[in-house]
Amino acid sequence: MKKLIIIAVLFMGIGTLSNAQEVGIRFGSFGDNNVAIDGIFSLGEFSRIHADVSFGDGVGIDALWDFIYKPLGDVQGLNWYTGAGATTYIGSNFNLGVAGEVGLEYRFDFPMAIGLDWRPYLNIIEDTDFIADSFGLNIRYVF
Repeated sequence: MKKLIIIAVLFMGIGTLSNAQEVGIRFGSFGDNNVAIDGIFSLGEFSRIHADVSFGDGVGIDALWDFIYKPLGDVQGLNWYTGAGATTYIGSNFNLGVAGEVGLEYRFDFPMAIGLDWRPYLNIIEDTDFIADSFGLNIRYVF
């Protein structure tokens, strides 16, 4: 039954990300996982949803609202962002909490974006703890 729930959540996450305006892969150290399907949904010029479905020892789902998303300096295509949102992990243990995000990304002249981010987590349910060593490399195709 537990595997069936994980598979259902996985397919729902992939289905949601298939409507994204940017889709790619996120590599890094987050929870017990190390790779994720990464998607961006634009909400306007300076607001977006950044969602991930991660894989490893279990399945993790993050949905963050990047509420500050602005160009950095005079470099065309270089942006920074910060945001916060919900996070969950389903595996040998279950965690539910909130995550923050601070990142830097570069959009190329062709349809690709690459970025680095730091994502600290505050798990509230099953174990309460703060995790501050979650970094990621995002490589996305831009529609």
